Amino acid sequence: MSDKSLWYRRKKRLSEIIEVGASEDSISRLYDLVNSLAIVVNLCASVAYTFEEIRGSYGGALLSVETVTVAFFAVDYCLRLWTAQCLHPGLSPVRAVLKYMFSFSGLVDLLSFLPYYLPVFFPSGTVAFRMFRVMRIFRLFRINAYYDSLNVITEVIASKRQQLTSSVFIIIILMLASSLCMYSLEHEAQPEVFTNAFSGIWWSVSTLLTVGYGDIYPITTLGKLFSIVITFLGVGMVAIPTGIISAGFVDQYSRIKRISEYANEADVHFIKVRLLQGDRWSGRTIQTLGLPAGIIVAAIQRREGIVVPRGDVELLPGDTLVLGAESVGDDRRIELKEMILRKQNPWNGRRIRDLDISRQTIIVMVKRRGKILIPNGNLVLLEGDSIILYTQTHIREANTIQV
Repeated sequence: MSDKSLWYRRKKRLSEIIEVGASEDSISRLYDLVNSLAIVVNLCASVAYTFEEIRGSYGGALLSVETVTVAFFAVDYCLRLWTAQCLHPGLSPVRAVLKYMFSFSGLVDLLSFLPYYLPVFFPSGTVAFRMFRVMRIFRLFRINAYYDSLNVITEVIASKRQQLTSSVFIIIILMLASSLCMYSLEHEAQPEVFTNAFSGIWWSVSTLLTVGYGDIYPITTLGKLFSIVITFLGVGMVAIPTGIISAGFVDQYSRIKRISEYANEADVHFIKVRLLQGDRWSGRTIQTLGLPAGIIVAAIQRREGIVVPRGDVELLPGDTLVLGAESVGDDRRIELKEMILRKQNPWNGRRIRDLDISRQTIIVMVKRRGKILIPNGNLVLLEGDSIILYTQTHIREANTIQV
């Protein structure tokens, strides 16, 4: 093994340690624990330092604690810069480093320690920028990219973005309209309070989004009546985004729960297939079938016994094959339609190629008296046939099948 390959493996292992660790990686989990403790200890020291009596007695110790923890944050940032290529192997080393530096996590990591060492450029760095140290702990909640609770928030907002945008637009229009109306009603009575339209906007914002601050309010009768109406409208309008997000959370968690409940059951699917005389698989061995990846012959039922499906086993007419297939692993569904040809159906007695159907409609299979027929163009459809097709059009008296 070359020195370069060994060096890259060590770098990759270091990247695995400093990133959120899996449950079986004890070293990585230990690093996560140290990282969490450093954040908590730093915040506790920062809070304690604001008390004058504690600062007088233990100020030096608290400053030392802050110095050590901030140095840990700086070292952690440098390690993440050095191992950035392991997180983005498809990019060049320089582009991988830049991708991390300008990512949200990279900026938070940088601002969690940089103001401490550059107080000249960040006059309030040791105080105001401590909030970024709190945000560092959010990286430890990234347990799984799909089921992560924090990612659920972004998924809900992304899925409901059109509804949220519409509701926010309505709220903004309501604010602007109410501010102009209130300015027109109150300007003459309170010229020093409602000096311009912006004063009306401030009133509308504080009224619609809060209960008001008491610094600006109407005194005229019309102004008070208008304020009552706007307050009622504000309660309903502001509640719309909350309801949209709440409904999105319920839908998202319900979907995740369904997936988690049926995940174990949906890992592998089994079906039985009976070989008939003249089937292509009859007389062939299992190893020559050319099955797709992920599909196996799990068992062969022959007469009253079970045959172990080794590669050199020859399949015979009458055998019942048990095929196993891996689940696709996503929650997307293909909707098929199943319809039974009644007596009055115009498809009765016609060949498939002669049917007047759109190009977006595909006949998948035809079931006739318990047998499955290949839907080629010359197949004549008969009364009582069960047609399974894929279509984007609505078909009356058709049942939906989800695959």
